[in-house]
Amino acid sequence: MRLRASRENMIKYQLIARGITDENVLKAFLKVPRHKFVPEEIGHLAYNDSPLSIGEGQTISQPYIVALMMQILELKNSDKVLEIGTGSGYQTALLAEIVEIVYTVERINSLIRDAEDLLNGMGYKNIHYKYGDGTLGWKDGIPTQNEFDKIIVAAAAPDIPESLTGQLAMNGKLIIPTGNRTFQQLVVITRTEEGYIHTNEGGCTFVPLIGDEGWQE
Repeated sequence: MRLRASRENMIKYQLIARGITDENVLKAFLKVPRHKFVPEEIGHLAYNDSPLSIGEGQTISQPYIVALMMQILELKNSDKVLEIGTGSGYQTALLAEIVEIVYTVERINSLIRDAEDLLNGMGYKNIHYKYGDGTLGWKDGIPTQNEFDKIIVAAAAPDIPESLTGQLAMNGKLIIPTGNRTFQQLVVITRTEEGYIHTNEGGCTFVPLIGDEGWQE
């Protein structure tokens, strides 16, 4: 009950109070237990208004920034979504509560292995996993999928990877932090018949996106 109350307070004070109004996003946050996606020794911090370490130099993002990115994408039940940066699987679970299929990519083998075990154990059947370079998107992933309605990137790139924009479906949206290694802007790219439209949704800070079309080690 205490954890449920903490989750409800997170939604009320960290999300709704800051302008998160998408009912599908709020319902997903209420349903998915964030404490299951952080190391047990910091489980008591799971509903804090902050990112938390999940090991391997990676973090689980601040709840508000995850909710904001999901709200900006205007997720639909019929969407096929590409997630870059599985991490502990928390955002993956949130997405899977809303959309038809989630395709998630993680470059750290231990993280995606643990996330897949956890998410399978929680009963998620609409998630496909790929261990590899997230800057290349779902290239060579199984099952084959060439285009996505929405792409969400949970790490910061110096520039927008062309492989990702190339996998964006017509009228689809890509959201990605871009900038330097310490501070970025949250950029949204919408693919239209006339080309790609870029908008800026404000400042943020993410771990670096490592890969062929991102930062080098």
